[in-house]
Amino acid sequence: MATLYLPLSSSSDPRCLWVRVSRQFSCHSRPKVQEVSSGPRGLPLPCLLTPSSGSVWGPWAVSYMLAPDILSGCGDPRSCALIKQWVNYAESDLLPSTYGLEHAQERDRAYLELQRILGFLDHHLKVRTYLVGERLSLADIAVSCCLIHPYSKVLSPSVRDNLPNVTRWFLTCVSQQQFQEVLGEVTLLGAETDTSSTSAAPTNTTAPAKTPAQLKKESKKKEKLERFQQKQEKIKGQQTEVKKPKAEKKEKKELGVITYDIPTPPGEKKDIQGPMPDSYSPHYVEAAWYPWWEKEGFFKPEYGRSSISDPNPKGMFMMCIPPPNVTGSLHLGHALTNAIQDSLTRWHRMRGELTLWNPGCDHAGIATQVVVEKKLWREKGKTRHDLGRSEFIEEVWKWKSEKGDRIYHQLRKLGSSLDWDRACFTMDPKLSLAVQEAFILLHEAGVIYRSKRLVNWSCTLNSAISDIEVDKKELSGRTILPVPGYKEGVEFGVLVSFAYKVVETDEEVIVATTRVETMLGDTAVAVHPEDQRYQHLRGKYVMHPFSFRLLPVVFDEFVDMSFGTGAVKITPAHDQTDYEVGMRHSLEFINIMDDNGKLVNVPEPFLGMKRFEARKAVLEALKVKGLFKEIKDNPMVVPICSRSKDIVEPLLKPQWYVRCDEMGKKAADAVRDGHLTIKPEFHNKTWFTWMDNIRDWCISRQLWWGHRIPAYFVTIDDPSVPAGEDTDGKYWVSGRSEEEAREKAAKLFNVEPGKVSLRQDEDVLDTWFSSGIFPFSIFGWPNETEDLNVFYPGTLLETGHDILFFWVARMVMLGLTLTGKLPFKEVYLHAVVRDAHGRKMSKSLGNVIDPLDVINGITLEGLHAQLLDSNLDPAELERAKDGQKSDYPGGIPECGTDALRFALCAYTSQGRDINLDVNRILGYRHFCNKLWNATKFAMRSLGDGYIPPESSLTTGQESNADLWILSRLSLAVELCNTGFHNYDFPGITTAVYNFWLYELCDVYLECLKPVFSGSDDVVKAVARNTLYTCLDAGLRLLSPFMPFLTEELYQRLPRRAAAQHPSICVTPYPDATEFHWRDEEIEKNMDLALLLVKSIRSLRADYNLTKTKADCYVKCQDAETRSVVKAYTSYITVLSSTNSLIILQAEDPAPLGTAVNTASDKATVYLSLKGLIDVEKELSKLQTKRSDLSRQLEKLKERVAGADYRTKVPPAVQQGDSDKIKQIETELQKVEEATVSFQQMV
Repeated sequence: MATLYLPLSSSSDPRCLWVRVSRQFSCHSRPKVQEVSSGPRGLPLPCLLTPSSGSVWGPWAVSYMLAPDILSGCGDPRSCALIKQWVNYAESDLLPSTYGLEHAQERDRAYLELQRILGFLDHHLKVRTYLVGERLSLADIAVSCCLIHPYSKVLSPSVRDNLPNVTRWFLTCVSQQQFQEVLGEVTLLGAETDTSSTSAAPTNTTAPAKTPAQLKKESKKKEKLERFQQKQEKIKGQQTEVKKPKAEKKEKKELGVITYDIPTPPGEKKDIQGPMPDSYSPHYVEAAWYPWWEKEGFFKPEYGRSSISDPNPKGMFMMCIPPPNVTGSLHLGHALTNAIQDSLTRWHRMRGELTLWNPGCDHAGIATQVVVEKKLWREKGKTRHDLGRSEFIEEVWKWKSEKGDRIYHQLRKLGSSLDWDRACFTMDPKLSLAVQEAFILLHEAGVIYRSKRLVNWSCTLNSAISDIEVDKKELSGRTILPVPGYKEGVEFGVLVSFAYKVVETDEEVIVATTRVETMLGDTAVAVHPEDQRYQHLRGKYVMHPFSFRLLPVVFDEFVDMSFGTGAVKITPAHDQTDYEVGMRHSLEFINIMDDNGKLVNVPEPFLGMKRFEARKAVLEALKVKGLFKEIKDNPMVVPICSRSKDIVEPLLKPQWYVRCDEMGKKAADAVRDGHLTIKPEFHNKTWFTWMDNIRDWCISRQLWWGHRIPAYFVTIDDPSVPAGEDTDGKYWVSGRSEEEAREKAAKLFNVEPGKVSLRQDEDVLDTWFSSGIFPFSIFGWPNETEDLNVFYPGTLLETGHDILFFWVARMVMLGLTLTGKLPFKEVYLHAVVRDAHGRKMSKSLGNVIDPLDVINGITLEGLHAQLLDSNLDPAELERAKDGQKSDYPGGIPECGTDALRFALCAYTSQGRDINLDVNRILGYRHFCNKLWNATKFAMRSLGDGYIPPESSLTTGQESNADLWILSRLSLAVELCNTGFHNYDFPGITTAVYNFWLYELCDVYLECLKPVFSGSDDVVKAVARNTLYTCLDAGLRLLSPFMPFLTEELYQRLPRRAAAQHPSICVTPYPDATEFHWRDEEIEKNMDLALLLVKSIRSLRADYNLTKTKADCYVKCQDAETRSVVKAYTSYITVLSSTNSLIILQAEDPAPLGTAVNTASDKATVYLSLKGLIDVEKELSKLQTKRSDLSRQLEKLKERVAGADYRTKVPPAVQQGDSDKIKQIETELQKVEEATVSFQQMV
């Protein structure tokens, strides 16, 4: 087993840290780590010993060997060279400045140098996610490890604010799992004042006054130093190209907008007869396809079938969309949902299953009513009450017809393959009938009942709201918050203590509250039964100071004896906990607020006051009566209505409730018994917690827009029947019509129908009620329809984990209760999208992004303009603008739908959160361009007259490269199908990305270039057939994620005679029955060839021979290796850009004038340098390096030989010095060896 040797002080050495992090990325068995005082066999540390390839040492060499190819450039010489330049930059420029921060004499200069480097990095990362390319590499690992000390000890928040790009990149790096396994949680330096206490910060100490002579001398010294620094800056400027890593070249044409200008009526097929444009442009590629797909009916389950009821041996897939609010527009969270759902739908459709993805839209009761009410007031100066219920509802429908289709437009733009003929709106007659029927059936079964309980009440909306519409704002102490309807802010986050006098004694009981105005509704004081301080108060009362009510002292175990005085005021009508205490002790429930938040049932002067004005008045009145004790800061959570921003009040209201205990048990058992599967499985715990402790569900909403509750209050015109109360469920009946309800009431009370008067409930049902029956109401339930019989129960429910309870659980409960069936067999919950910094998407932060802005691109000014249409206050608006300016200084470039979809799915992990960097999506647009260019090359290579064979079967004449790419294709097919089965979207995207980019484009197409320029027609024909198979299958693999690009390219490919499918979205998805050419022996041989290519490219990069071809030698240790190298020589020379490759025996001497690199334990590479480098110049460099190293070694040895060194210098520093001596000695040895080698070339 391999062993990684590190110095004892490695935990503080950035170079050893990046070696450790690189080890965590290793795809193979990780070497064991051993911390030692000195390296084995005298080798410098860090070093790596392996049984196969011997030893390597030095941070770059060791990390290069440990890391997978993907971290070191994947064999691309340009990427590899850039990565190595960055690593060298980290070691030669960045590391000295971070070390200098720890030494007083060098601190100020080091700090300035660090700021210069960080400024350069920030500029470089302005439009990049990572230092090189679009994924993490060894460059990022090395540079970020060097910055751990500065970020945690030196760089203050204000300094970091001026470096937004490098800070974002640094946090992205150190948040990776592999980093955290080594570093733990990296904590940034806190408050500004912290910098003064750190040893690394620049110092400015006060010194004694200096003499004129000293000042004159210092002045001259300063002038001399400035001239020297100017000279150094000039030299550095001249050496910039050498010192700094080269910036990656931008393909100017790649981001150009190319338009599709051929007139094509909507629904007609796109004209692709012309030549392919020079580069990929989303604007061109995405034009015209979607209307054609829709018109042809590709997204309908009926496509290609005579009847959906006919048995399909391949199965059925049905999924309904989580219906978005009709008022809203899609954000990136919706885009993630649709990217996942559409990729799954397209995969199932391509597998030949009967497939339906059903669209729909939610009427969004509160949200829609608020929008229309604001519009009505803005345009006409009227309220809904001015219009009346009927006319107001007409206004809502009018608004819906004008604005309600925006989301459907966005879904089409995202390429969502929904069956639009089955689109449903929850207020449509079909769904409204289902909602009515569901209520009546549940009411008749006693599942829905009437009760007066506490609800979340919005005084601004005059309605109860659901828990999901309540935002919990955490306060650390006294805070002034704005409240609708109040000119001044209201104080929260304080605890007010006051006393109640015990009746007929001089005693008092002190209680505390955060809502002192609610004391007007107190009906008791509670203490713990075991609290000895209050045992003598059993059976006693306290006096209310304003209403003079007698409040009993009750004993209840809910009281925490250790908190405050151990006594608690009880307001049953305005607090959920107090409500339960009131029920247990049969206390009086006094409601002190009306629907608008004004006080009722209270004495003067508080009667009629607004609730928060009463808060001040009650406090002053308590002070006047001498009952006030204290007020202090108190951390608390304030419930705020997400719709109105009002403070939510718990109010007692008669409402309709759904009894959930039995339904919750059935829903929990369905998961426990395995009938319903939730993925990822860690969500099961949340599911059981909710279902096993579920409370009854309030479904009444005091709105006009929505499904009016089909319940009627009964009044009987008969003296023998007493009048009922609103809260008495016996006086309520439900009915499909007023006539049906009257018949029910007459039968219930045994009277003639003519004696029955009815009043329909004014309230509407909670929107989640209609959403809860969505999986079967869309198919016409309760009527027996073909769609209901075929598509219910559905297959899958896919959504975000944040609505697991609010929607998913209710669908399961209502489905089981109303239909006797689970509405779906599986639930897949994706993560919640956050921004690149891990923050929740919020308008006030300016990080809510419309997916269309990513698809089409938008300027920074355009992003700012969108904020003006929001309801942000001026301070929030400026903060949001600053956030946009920081994250998108140049706006958002046009990325296209395909890149956005692919990026979202690639990001999806089976966790809770996704930190989405919009700039990374741009990287997948570059991937689209790579596919475009690769297909263009392949089409030219196939030729205009190419006709593919009948099938993809091999002929036996395939070359090693042909067999290798078919083997890799077979693996990609296997990984993609396995990934779809397991909802492993990053696994699928990685498999198809790697196949296209690193295997087909980077290797196979390069290997084909000499084949197509050659004269062997048989080899050409076989290669063309193999290439066609890869293109055809590769596009089909990619199609579920990139429907537009793959359709565009697929339509330009010739077709096999037996596969004349009109569109790629209805072609079969590749599977293992057709693509079964996996050959591990071929892959093993090609891996060796590619390892040799990587080693050769590394040597060429070391000597800056990236544009020069050289001769190459490979020394093989055995006959088998020689045989493989010989068979793959043509590929090695092409991929490594070498003139020739000569195979050496194990006993052959090393060729003179060559550079050496160990590729594996079986093969060593030698690159001939004769005539390719300036030998004299290289010898001069080596001489200079020898002198520098000798001088450093002499100083170190002199220091170590000091008299007090062993006793006064810390052991860790001694170890560091020892390592440096060994390292310098090793480097000197390498310099000597290189010098001898170069002298032999003179």
